[in-house]
Amino acid sequence: MLKIADRLIGKGQKPFIIAELSGNHNQSLDRALELIEHAKKSGADAVKIQTYTADTLTIDCDKEDFQLNNEDSLWHGMSMYQLYEKAHTPWEWHQAIFDKCHELGIICFSSPFDTTAVDFLEGLNCPCYKIGSTENTEHELLKAVAKTGKPVLVSTGMATLQEIGEIVSVLESSGCKQYALLKCTAAYPALASEANLLTIPNMRETLSCEVGLSDHSMGIGVAVAAVALGATIVEKHFTLKRSDGGVDSAFSMEPHEFSSLTSEAEKAWQAIGHINYGTSKSENSSLSRRSLYIVEDMKSGDVLTEENLKPIRPGFAMPAREYRKVLGLKINSNVTKGTRLNWDLLK
Repeated sequence: MLKIADRLIGKGQKPFIIAELSGNHNQSLDRALELIEHAKKSGADAVKIQTYTADTLTIDCDKEDFQLNNEDSLWHGMSMYQLYEKAHTPWEWHQAIFDKCHELGIICFSSPFDTTAVDFLEGLNCPCYKIGSTENTEHELLKAVAKTGKPVLVSTGMATLQEIGEIVSVLESSGCKQYALLKCTAAYPALASEANLLTIPNMRETLSCEVGLSDHSMGIGVAVAAVALGATIVEKHFTLKRSDGGVDSAFSMEPHEFSSLTSEAEKAWQAIGHINYGTSKSENSSLSRRSLYIVEDMKSGDVLTEENLKPIRPGFAMPAREYRKVLGLKINSNVTKGTRLNWDLLK
């Protein structure tokens, strides 16, 4: 069980849903604040931002290594530095963003991308930290967030089981007592066929911690399925309108879609329930099941046949499974059509 701010996260609690703003503010603080308002209205439990600058992630260099030349990439034709310049959330906005979330009663936290970002966020009393897939082998960063004593979420995209074990070891040895691992496919957008959600219960069993999903796929299907498999945290990118553009808008959810996610994820959590056989509270077996009724007027001593005894609805009489056992037996009193068959009539 985790606790972020006043929100408990784990089995027995509804899924913790995070709206990832990323660079969808399109370099407008007003848009960032509007995103927060819509995230709250859409049912998100938390808003997450990212804390970095282009200079803390890479260098401004023309060499091929630093160019995004994959034609399938959303950011084809840009350099890494150009992308991060466009996508970063200015640090001078952070206080206003945290204040807005506090005003609206929604949790706000961030993904730091280096130790200077951790120091900065500590000054804002950030309640927890998220480490992205691309930083999950950055042990110095893991140590830094662990030493804050705050809860830590780590996306596991691209990480092998051995690397995930190292993540856990670094966090625990550095004093982190509350952490969760998020199954993630680090592709943008990600394919549902590559989600491999069965990893979620396996990860929980193998590593004995809370497990969630950081999802870059389109729609809500993958996230809802993850909750059904035990994910207690779901993170999805959030935007006002995909048509507005932005570095991550193509695989982000609009407010009405995010509302569906929060609603359906909670239904999936409710549906997990517990192992149960037989009739549930809302089922009425007496009305919907068949049972054995006499369908003709009969006299004492008459024999039960396929003509005068039928397995029909409702289910107040002898169970239909006894049908073949009682055919050929005699009844011991006069009865009218619609009489329930019971063992007393056959004594």
